[in-house]
Amino acid sequence: MIALELLAPARTAQIGIAAIDCGADAVYIAGPAFGARQAAGNSVEDIRELCTYAHRFGVRIYATVNTLLEREEIPQARALVRQLEEAGVDALIVQDPAVLGMSSTLVMHASTQCAIRTPQKAQGLENLGFGRLVLERELSLDQIRAISRSVNTEIEFFVHGALCVCYSGQCYLSEYLTGRSANRGACAQPCRNLYDLQDASGKVLVRNKALLSLKDYQLIHRLEDLAEAGVSSFKIEGRLKNESYVRNVVKAYSEALDALIRKHPDRYRRSSFGQVRGGFTPNLQKTFNRGYTELFLDGERGQWAAMDAPKSMGEYVGTVARLKADGLVLSPATADLALSNGDGFAFVNKDGSITGFRADVCQGYTLFCRRPEGLREGQKLYRNISAAFEKQLEAAKPVREVEVSLSVTIQAGALSVEARSEDGRQAAEQLPFSADTVAKDPDRMLQTLRDQLGKRSGHYAFLPPAIQVNGPVPFLPVSAINGIRRDLAERLEEQPVKALPLYRGKVNPDTTFQLTYASDGELMRSKYCVRHELGLCPKQGKAKKAEPLFLINGKERLRLDFHCAVCEMTVRQS
Repeated sequence: MIALELLAPARTAQIGIAAIDCGADAVYIAGPAFGARQAAGNSVEDIRELCTYAHRFGVRIYATVNTLLEREEIPQARALVRQLEEAGVDALIVQDPAVLGMSSTLVMHASTQCAIRTPQKAQGLENLGFGRLVLERELSLDQIRAISRSVNTEIEFFVHGALCVCYSGQCYLSEYLTGRSANRGACAQPCRNLYDLQDASGKVLVRNKALLSLKDYQLIHRLEDLAEAGVSSFKIEGRLKNESYVRNVVKAYSEALDALIRKHPDRYRRSSFGQVRGGFTPNLQKTFNRGYTELFLDGERGQWAAMDAPKSMGEYVGTVARLKADGLVLSPATADLALSNGDGFAFVNKDGSITGFRADVCQGYTLFCRRPEGLREGQKLYRNISAAFEKQLEAAKPVREVEVSLSVTIQAGALSVEARSEDGRQAAEQLPFSADTVAKDPDRMLQTLRDQLGKRSGHYAFLPPAIQVNGPVPFLPVSAINGIRRDLAERLEEQPVKALPLYRGKVNPDTTFQLTYASDGELMRSKYCVRHELGLCPKQGKAKKAEPLFLINGKERLRLDFHCAVCEMTVRQS
């Protein structure tokens, strides 16, 4: 039986708990330092609280210690690893091999920043002792399959969220332009900037487009393909995202993963415990996205760029039919479009920039608001905040419960109740009774037992019990039955959850390994190709432009080189 894991991001411990309630099997979160997202740090105490909550369900917590370390930072990093270990984290996500030797108990996962895209690289990291490899996003199913078959480690793969245009961990563009290093958690995201594209003769081919900005990843319909290729952990990007984003995406993917397991019940299972009940209906179109792509998963190129909308545009809702002094009238894209007061909208200006605004009041398709500068009739309008959906997310929060099966045996002088949680913990209660407390209506008493025992207690959902009657049925007040259920819950809680073990890597002492860095002015290397995206690739039958091509943004001038033999593009210093 293969255990499948849905891995959710958490900017804060509170968001991590929300992700768990929505179905996450694991959560990754940064501590106070070295987490590759400077704006997403958390105290060790907060992480301790998250671990306590998560372990009730056998959910794992992974701490990110995935920046490259300076020599003088190693003592601080070692101290942090010890604190995270004591706080209860289950594994560390690591880029710098120096972290590997900082704990003998924590499982180590090789971050996607390690740029894992070949079996050879995967085997080298396995031999260092990593128990899991987080692969590059730009891989095809065949490449994933080849890597998975070459190692014994667990394989983790991103399935949703923002995409870096370059191979992970090998981008130096931010550091080159701003001094802010992506490998130190301070990426300035220059890939989302607007550029002109210029050929070698100085001719401008494209003006003011986000030529390096990709759409967001969405593989919710490809989980089965990924599982068959060897992926066991499905990772959602978003350690800077808010709680509503995380809850919506996690619940959508959790439901998709449950559907996959129902289809193959003898092959797959979830890696944690607890059933998610109630709550909202997820909708991936109503949360932050730049449009969606499956990138190179099928080994083919498509339209990957979000060059017209490097920020979240949301769902297309129609065009501006008429401008008013106090707002606008919308021509809706669909007849069933419903707008709400407080909805957020966005449009693309003539210069390629994006402007957003909120509608104070929506009456039908008339929007009353402060009219933003640049809005014009005929312009396409997108809704990037659905006020009604956000209210639903907030009001209809799901509940996660560990199911407990019960068996009741009634025999002369005693009523015995045995409980077994879905992770295998057991507890029992016995209630003696005398002959003068026999129920006058045994059938009604048995139904009361089923009704009262089969309720929730804390985060345990007790199922209606199977009852075996071998003697007189005692009369028990409801308070006594509820006390039995509470006692059983307390006894189960005293026992640690029987969580599934993580794969632990084994160090090969003969292994030598060195991180690969770009050289000769290379700032990034990518499977994405500007020339192909714009229909200028010679393989598409187009005449070759005067090369090299250049990206221009003010004083910035970046050179593009195209490596057709391996179908890659590099961005270099000009």
